Amino acid sequence: MADIAIIDYGMGNVHSVHKALDKVLGKNSKIKITNSLNDLLDCSHIVFPGQGAASECMINIDKNLDIIEFKKIILQKPFLGICMGLQVLMTHSEENEGSNCLNILNGEVLSIKRKMSAKLKVPHMGWNKVKQESKHPLWNNIPDESFFYFVHSYFVEPSNKSNILSTTNYDVDFASALYKDNIAAVQFHPEKSSKMGLRLLENFINWNGEL
Repeated sequence: MADIAIIDYGMGNVHSVHKALDKVLGKNSKIKITNSLNDLLDCSHIVFPGQGAASECMINIDKNLDIIEFKKIILQKPFLGICMGLQVLMTHSEENEGSNCLNILNGEVLSIKRKMSAKLKVPHMGWNKVKQESKHPLWNNIPDESFFYFVHSYFVEPSNKSNILSTTNYDVDFASALYKDNIAAVQFHPEKSSKMGLRLLENFINWNGEL
């Protein structure tokens, strides 16, 4: 049984994430879309979906949630960040002239276009391989180099390479998932990634936050 809280901070694709989670949840489990700290305290798992810019995301988090308390809760139970939910965990983002983020994972959010040499389209949009760099419960029954769906123009560069859970190549190799203790976060969208995406969400629901 799991009680899932999907954080609604006014920018995330919460309903598509809710729909995907609903497909893999057991009958006795529940999902709630919320911006309440009390709901986050009461749940067993937290999902932070997202889109848009890190600066706007931080403004909305500050408006809807107490950032200090929010950070404490994130460290207490299984947490999955999706897309912006990954980037906002970092120290700083260079998007929109720069913004400080939650600083839960040390590192930067950088423009993928600035790093690329080939004339590939930005945003990076569509299916791409995800190479598993570390063993993790999130990968249970997911073959290495499975395809997941991406939509992003920025990527994360962690200071500690041991936090890298997977990498992906789009002219440049970039970290497509990170982890630390009870936290896992992915740049791709599992809710849009068909069978493997649903399996990853199911793995998250079954994860107790320990490695």
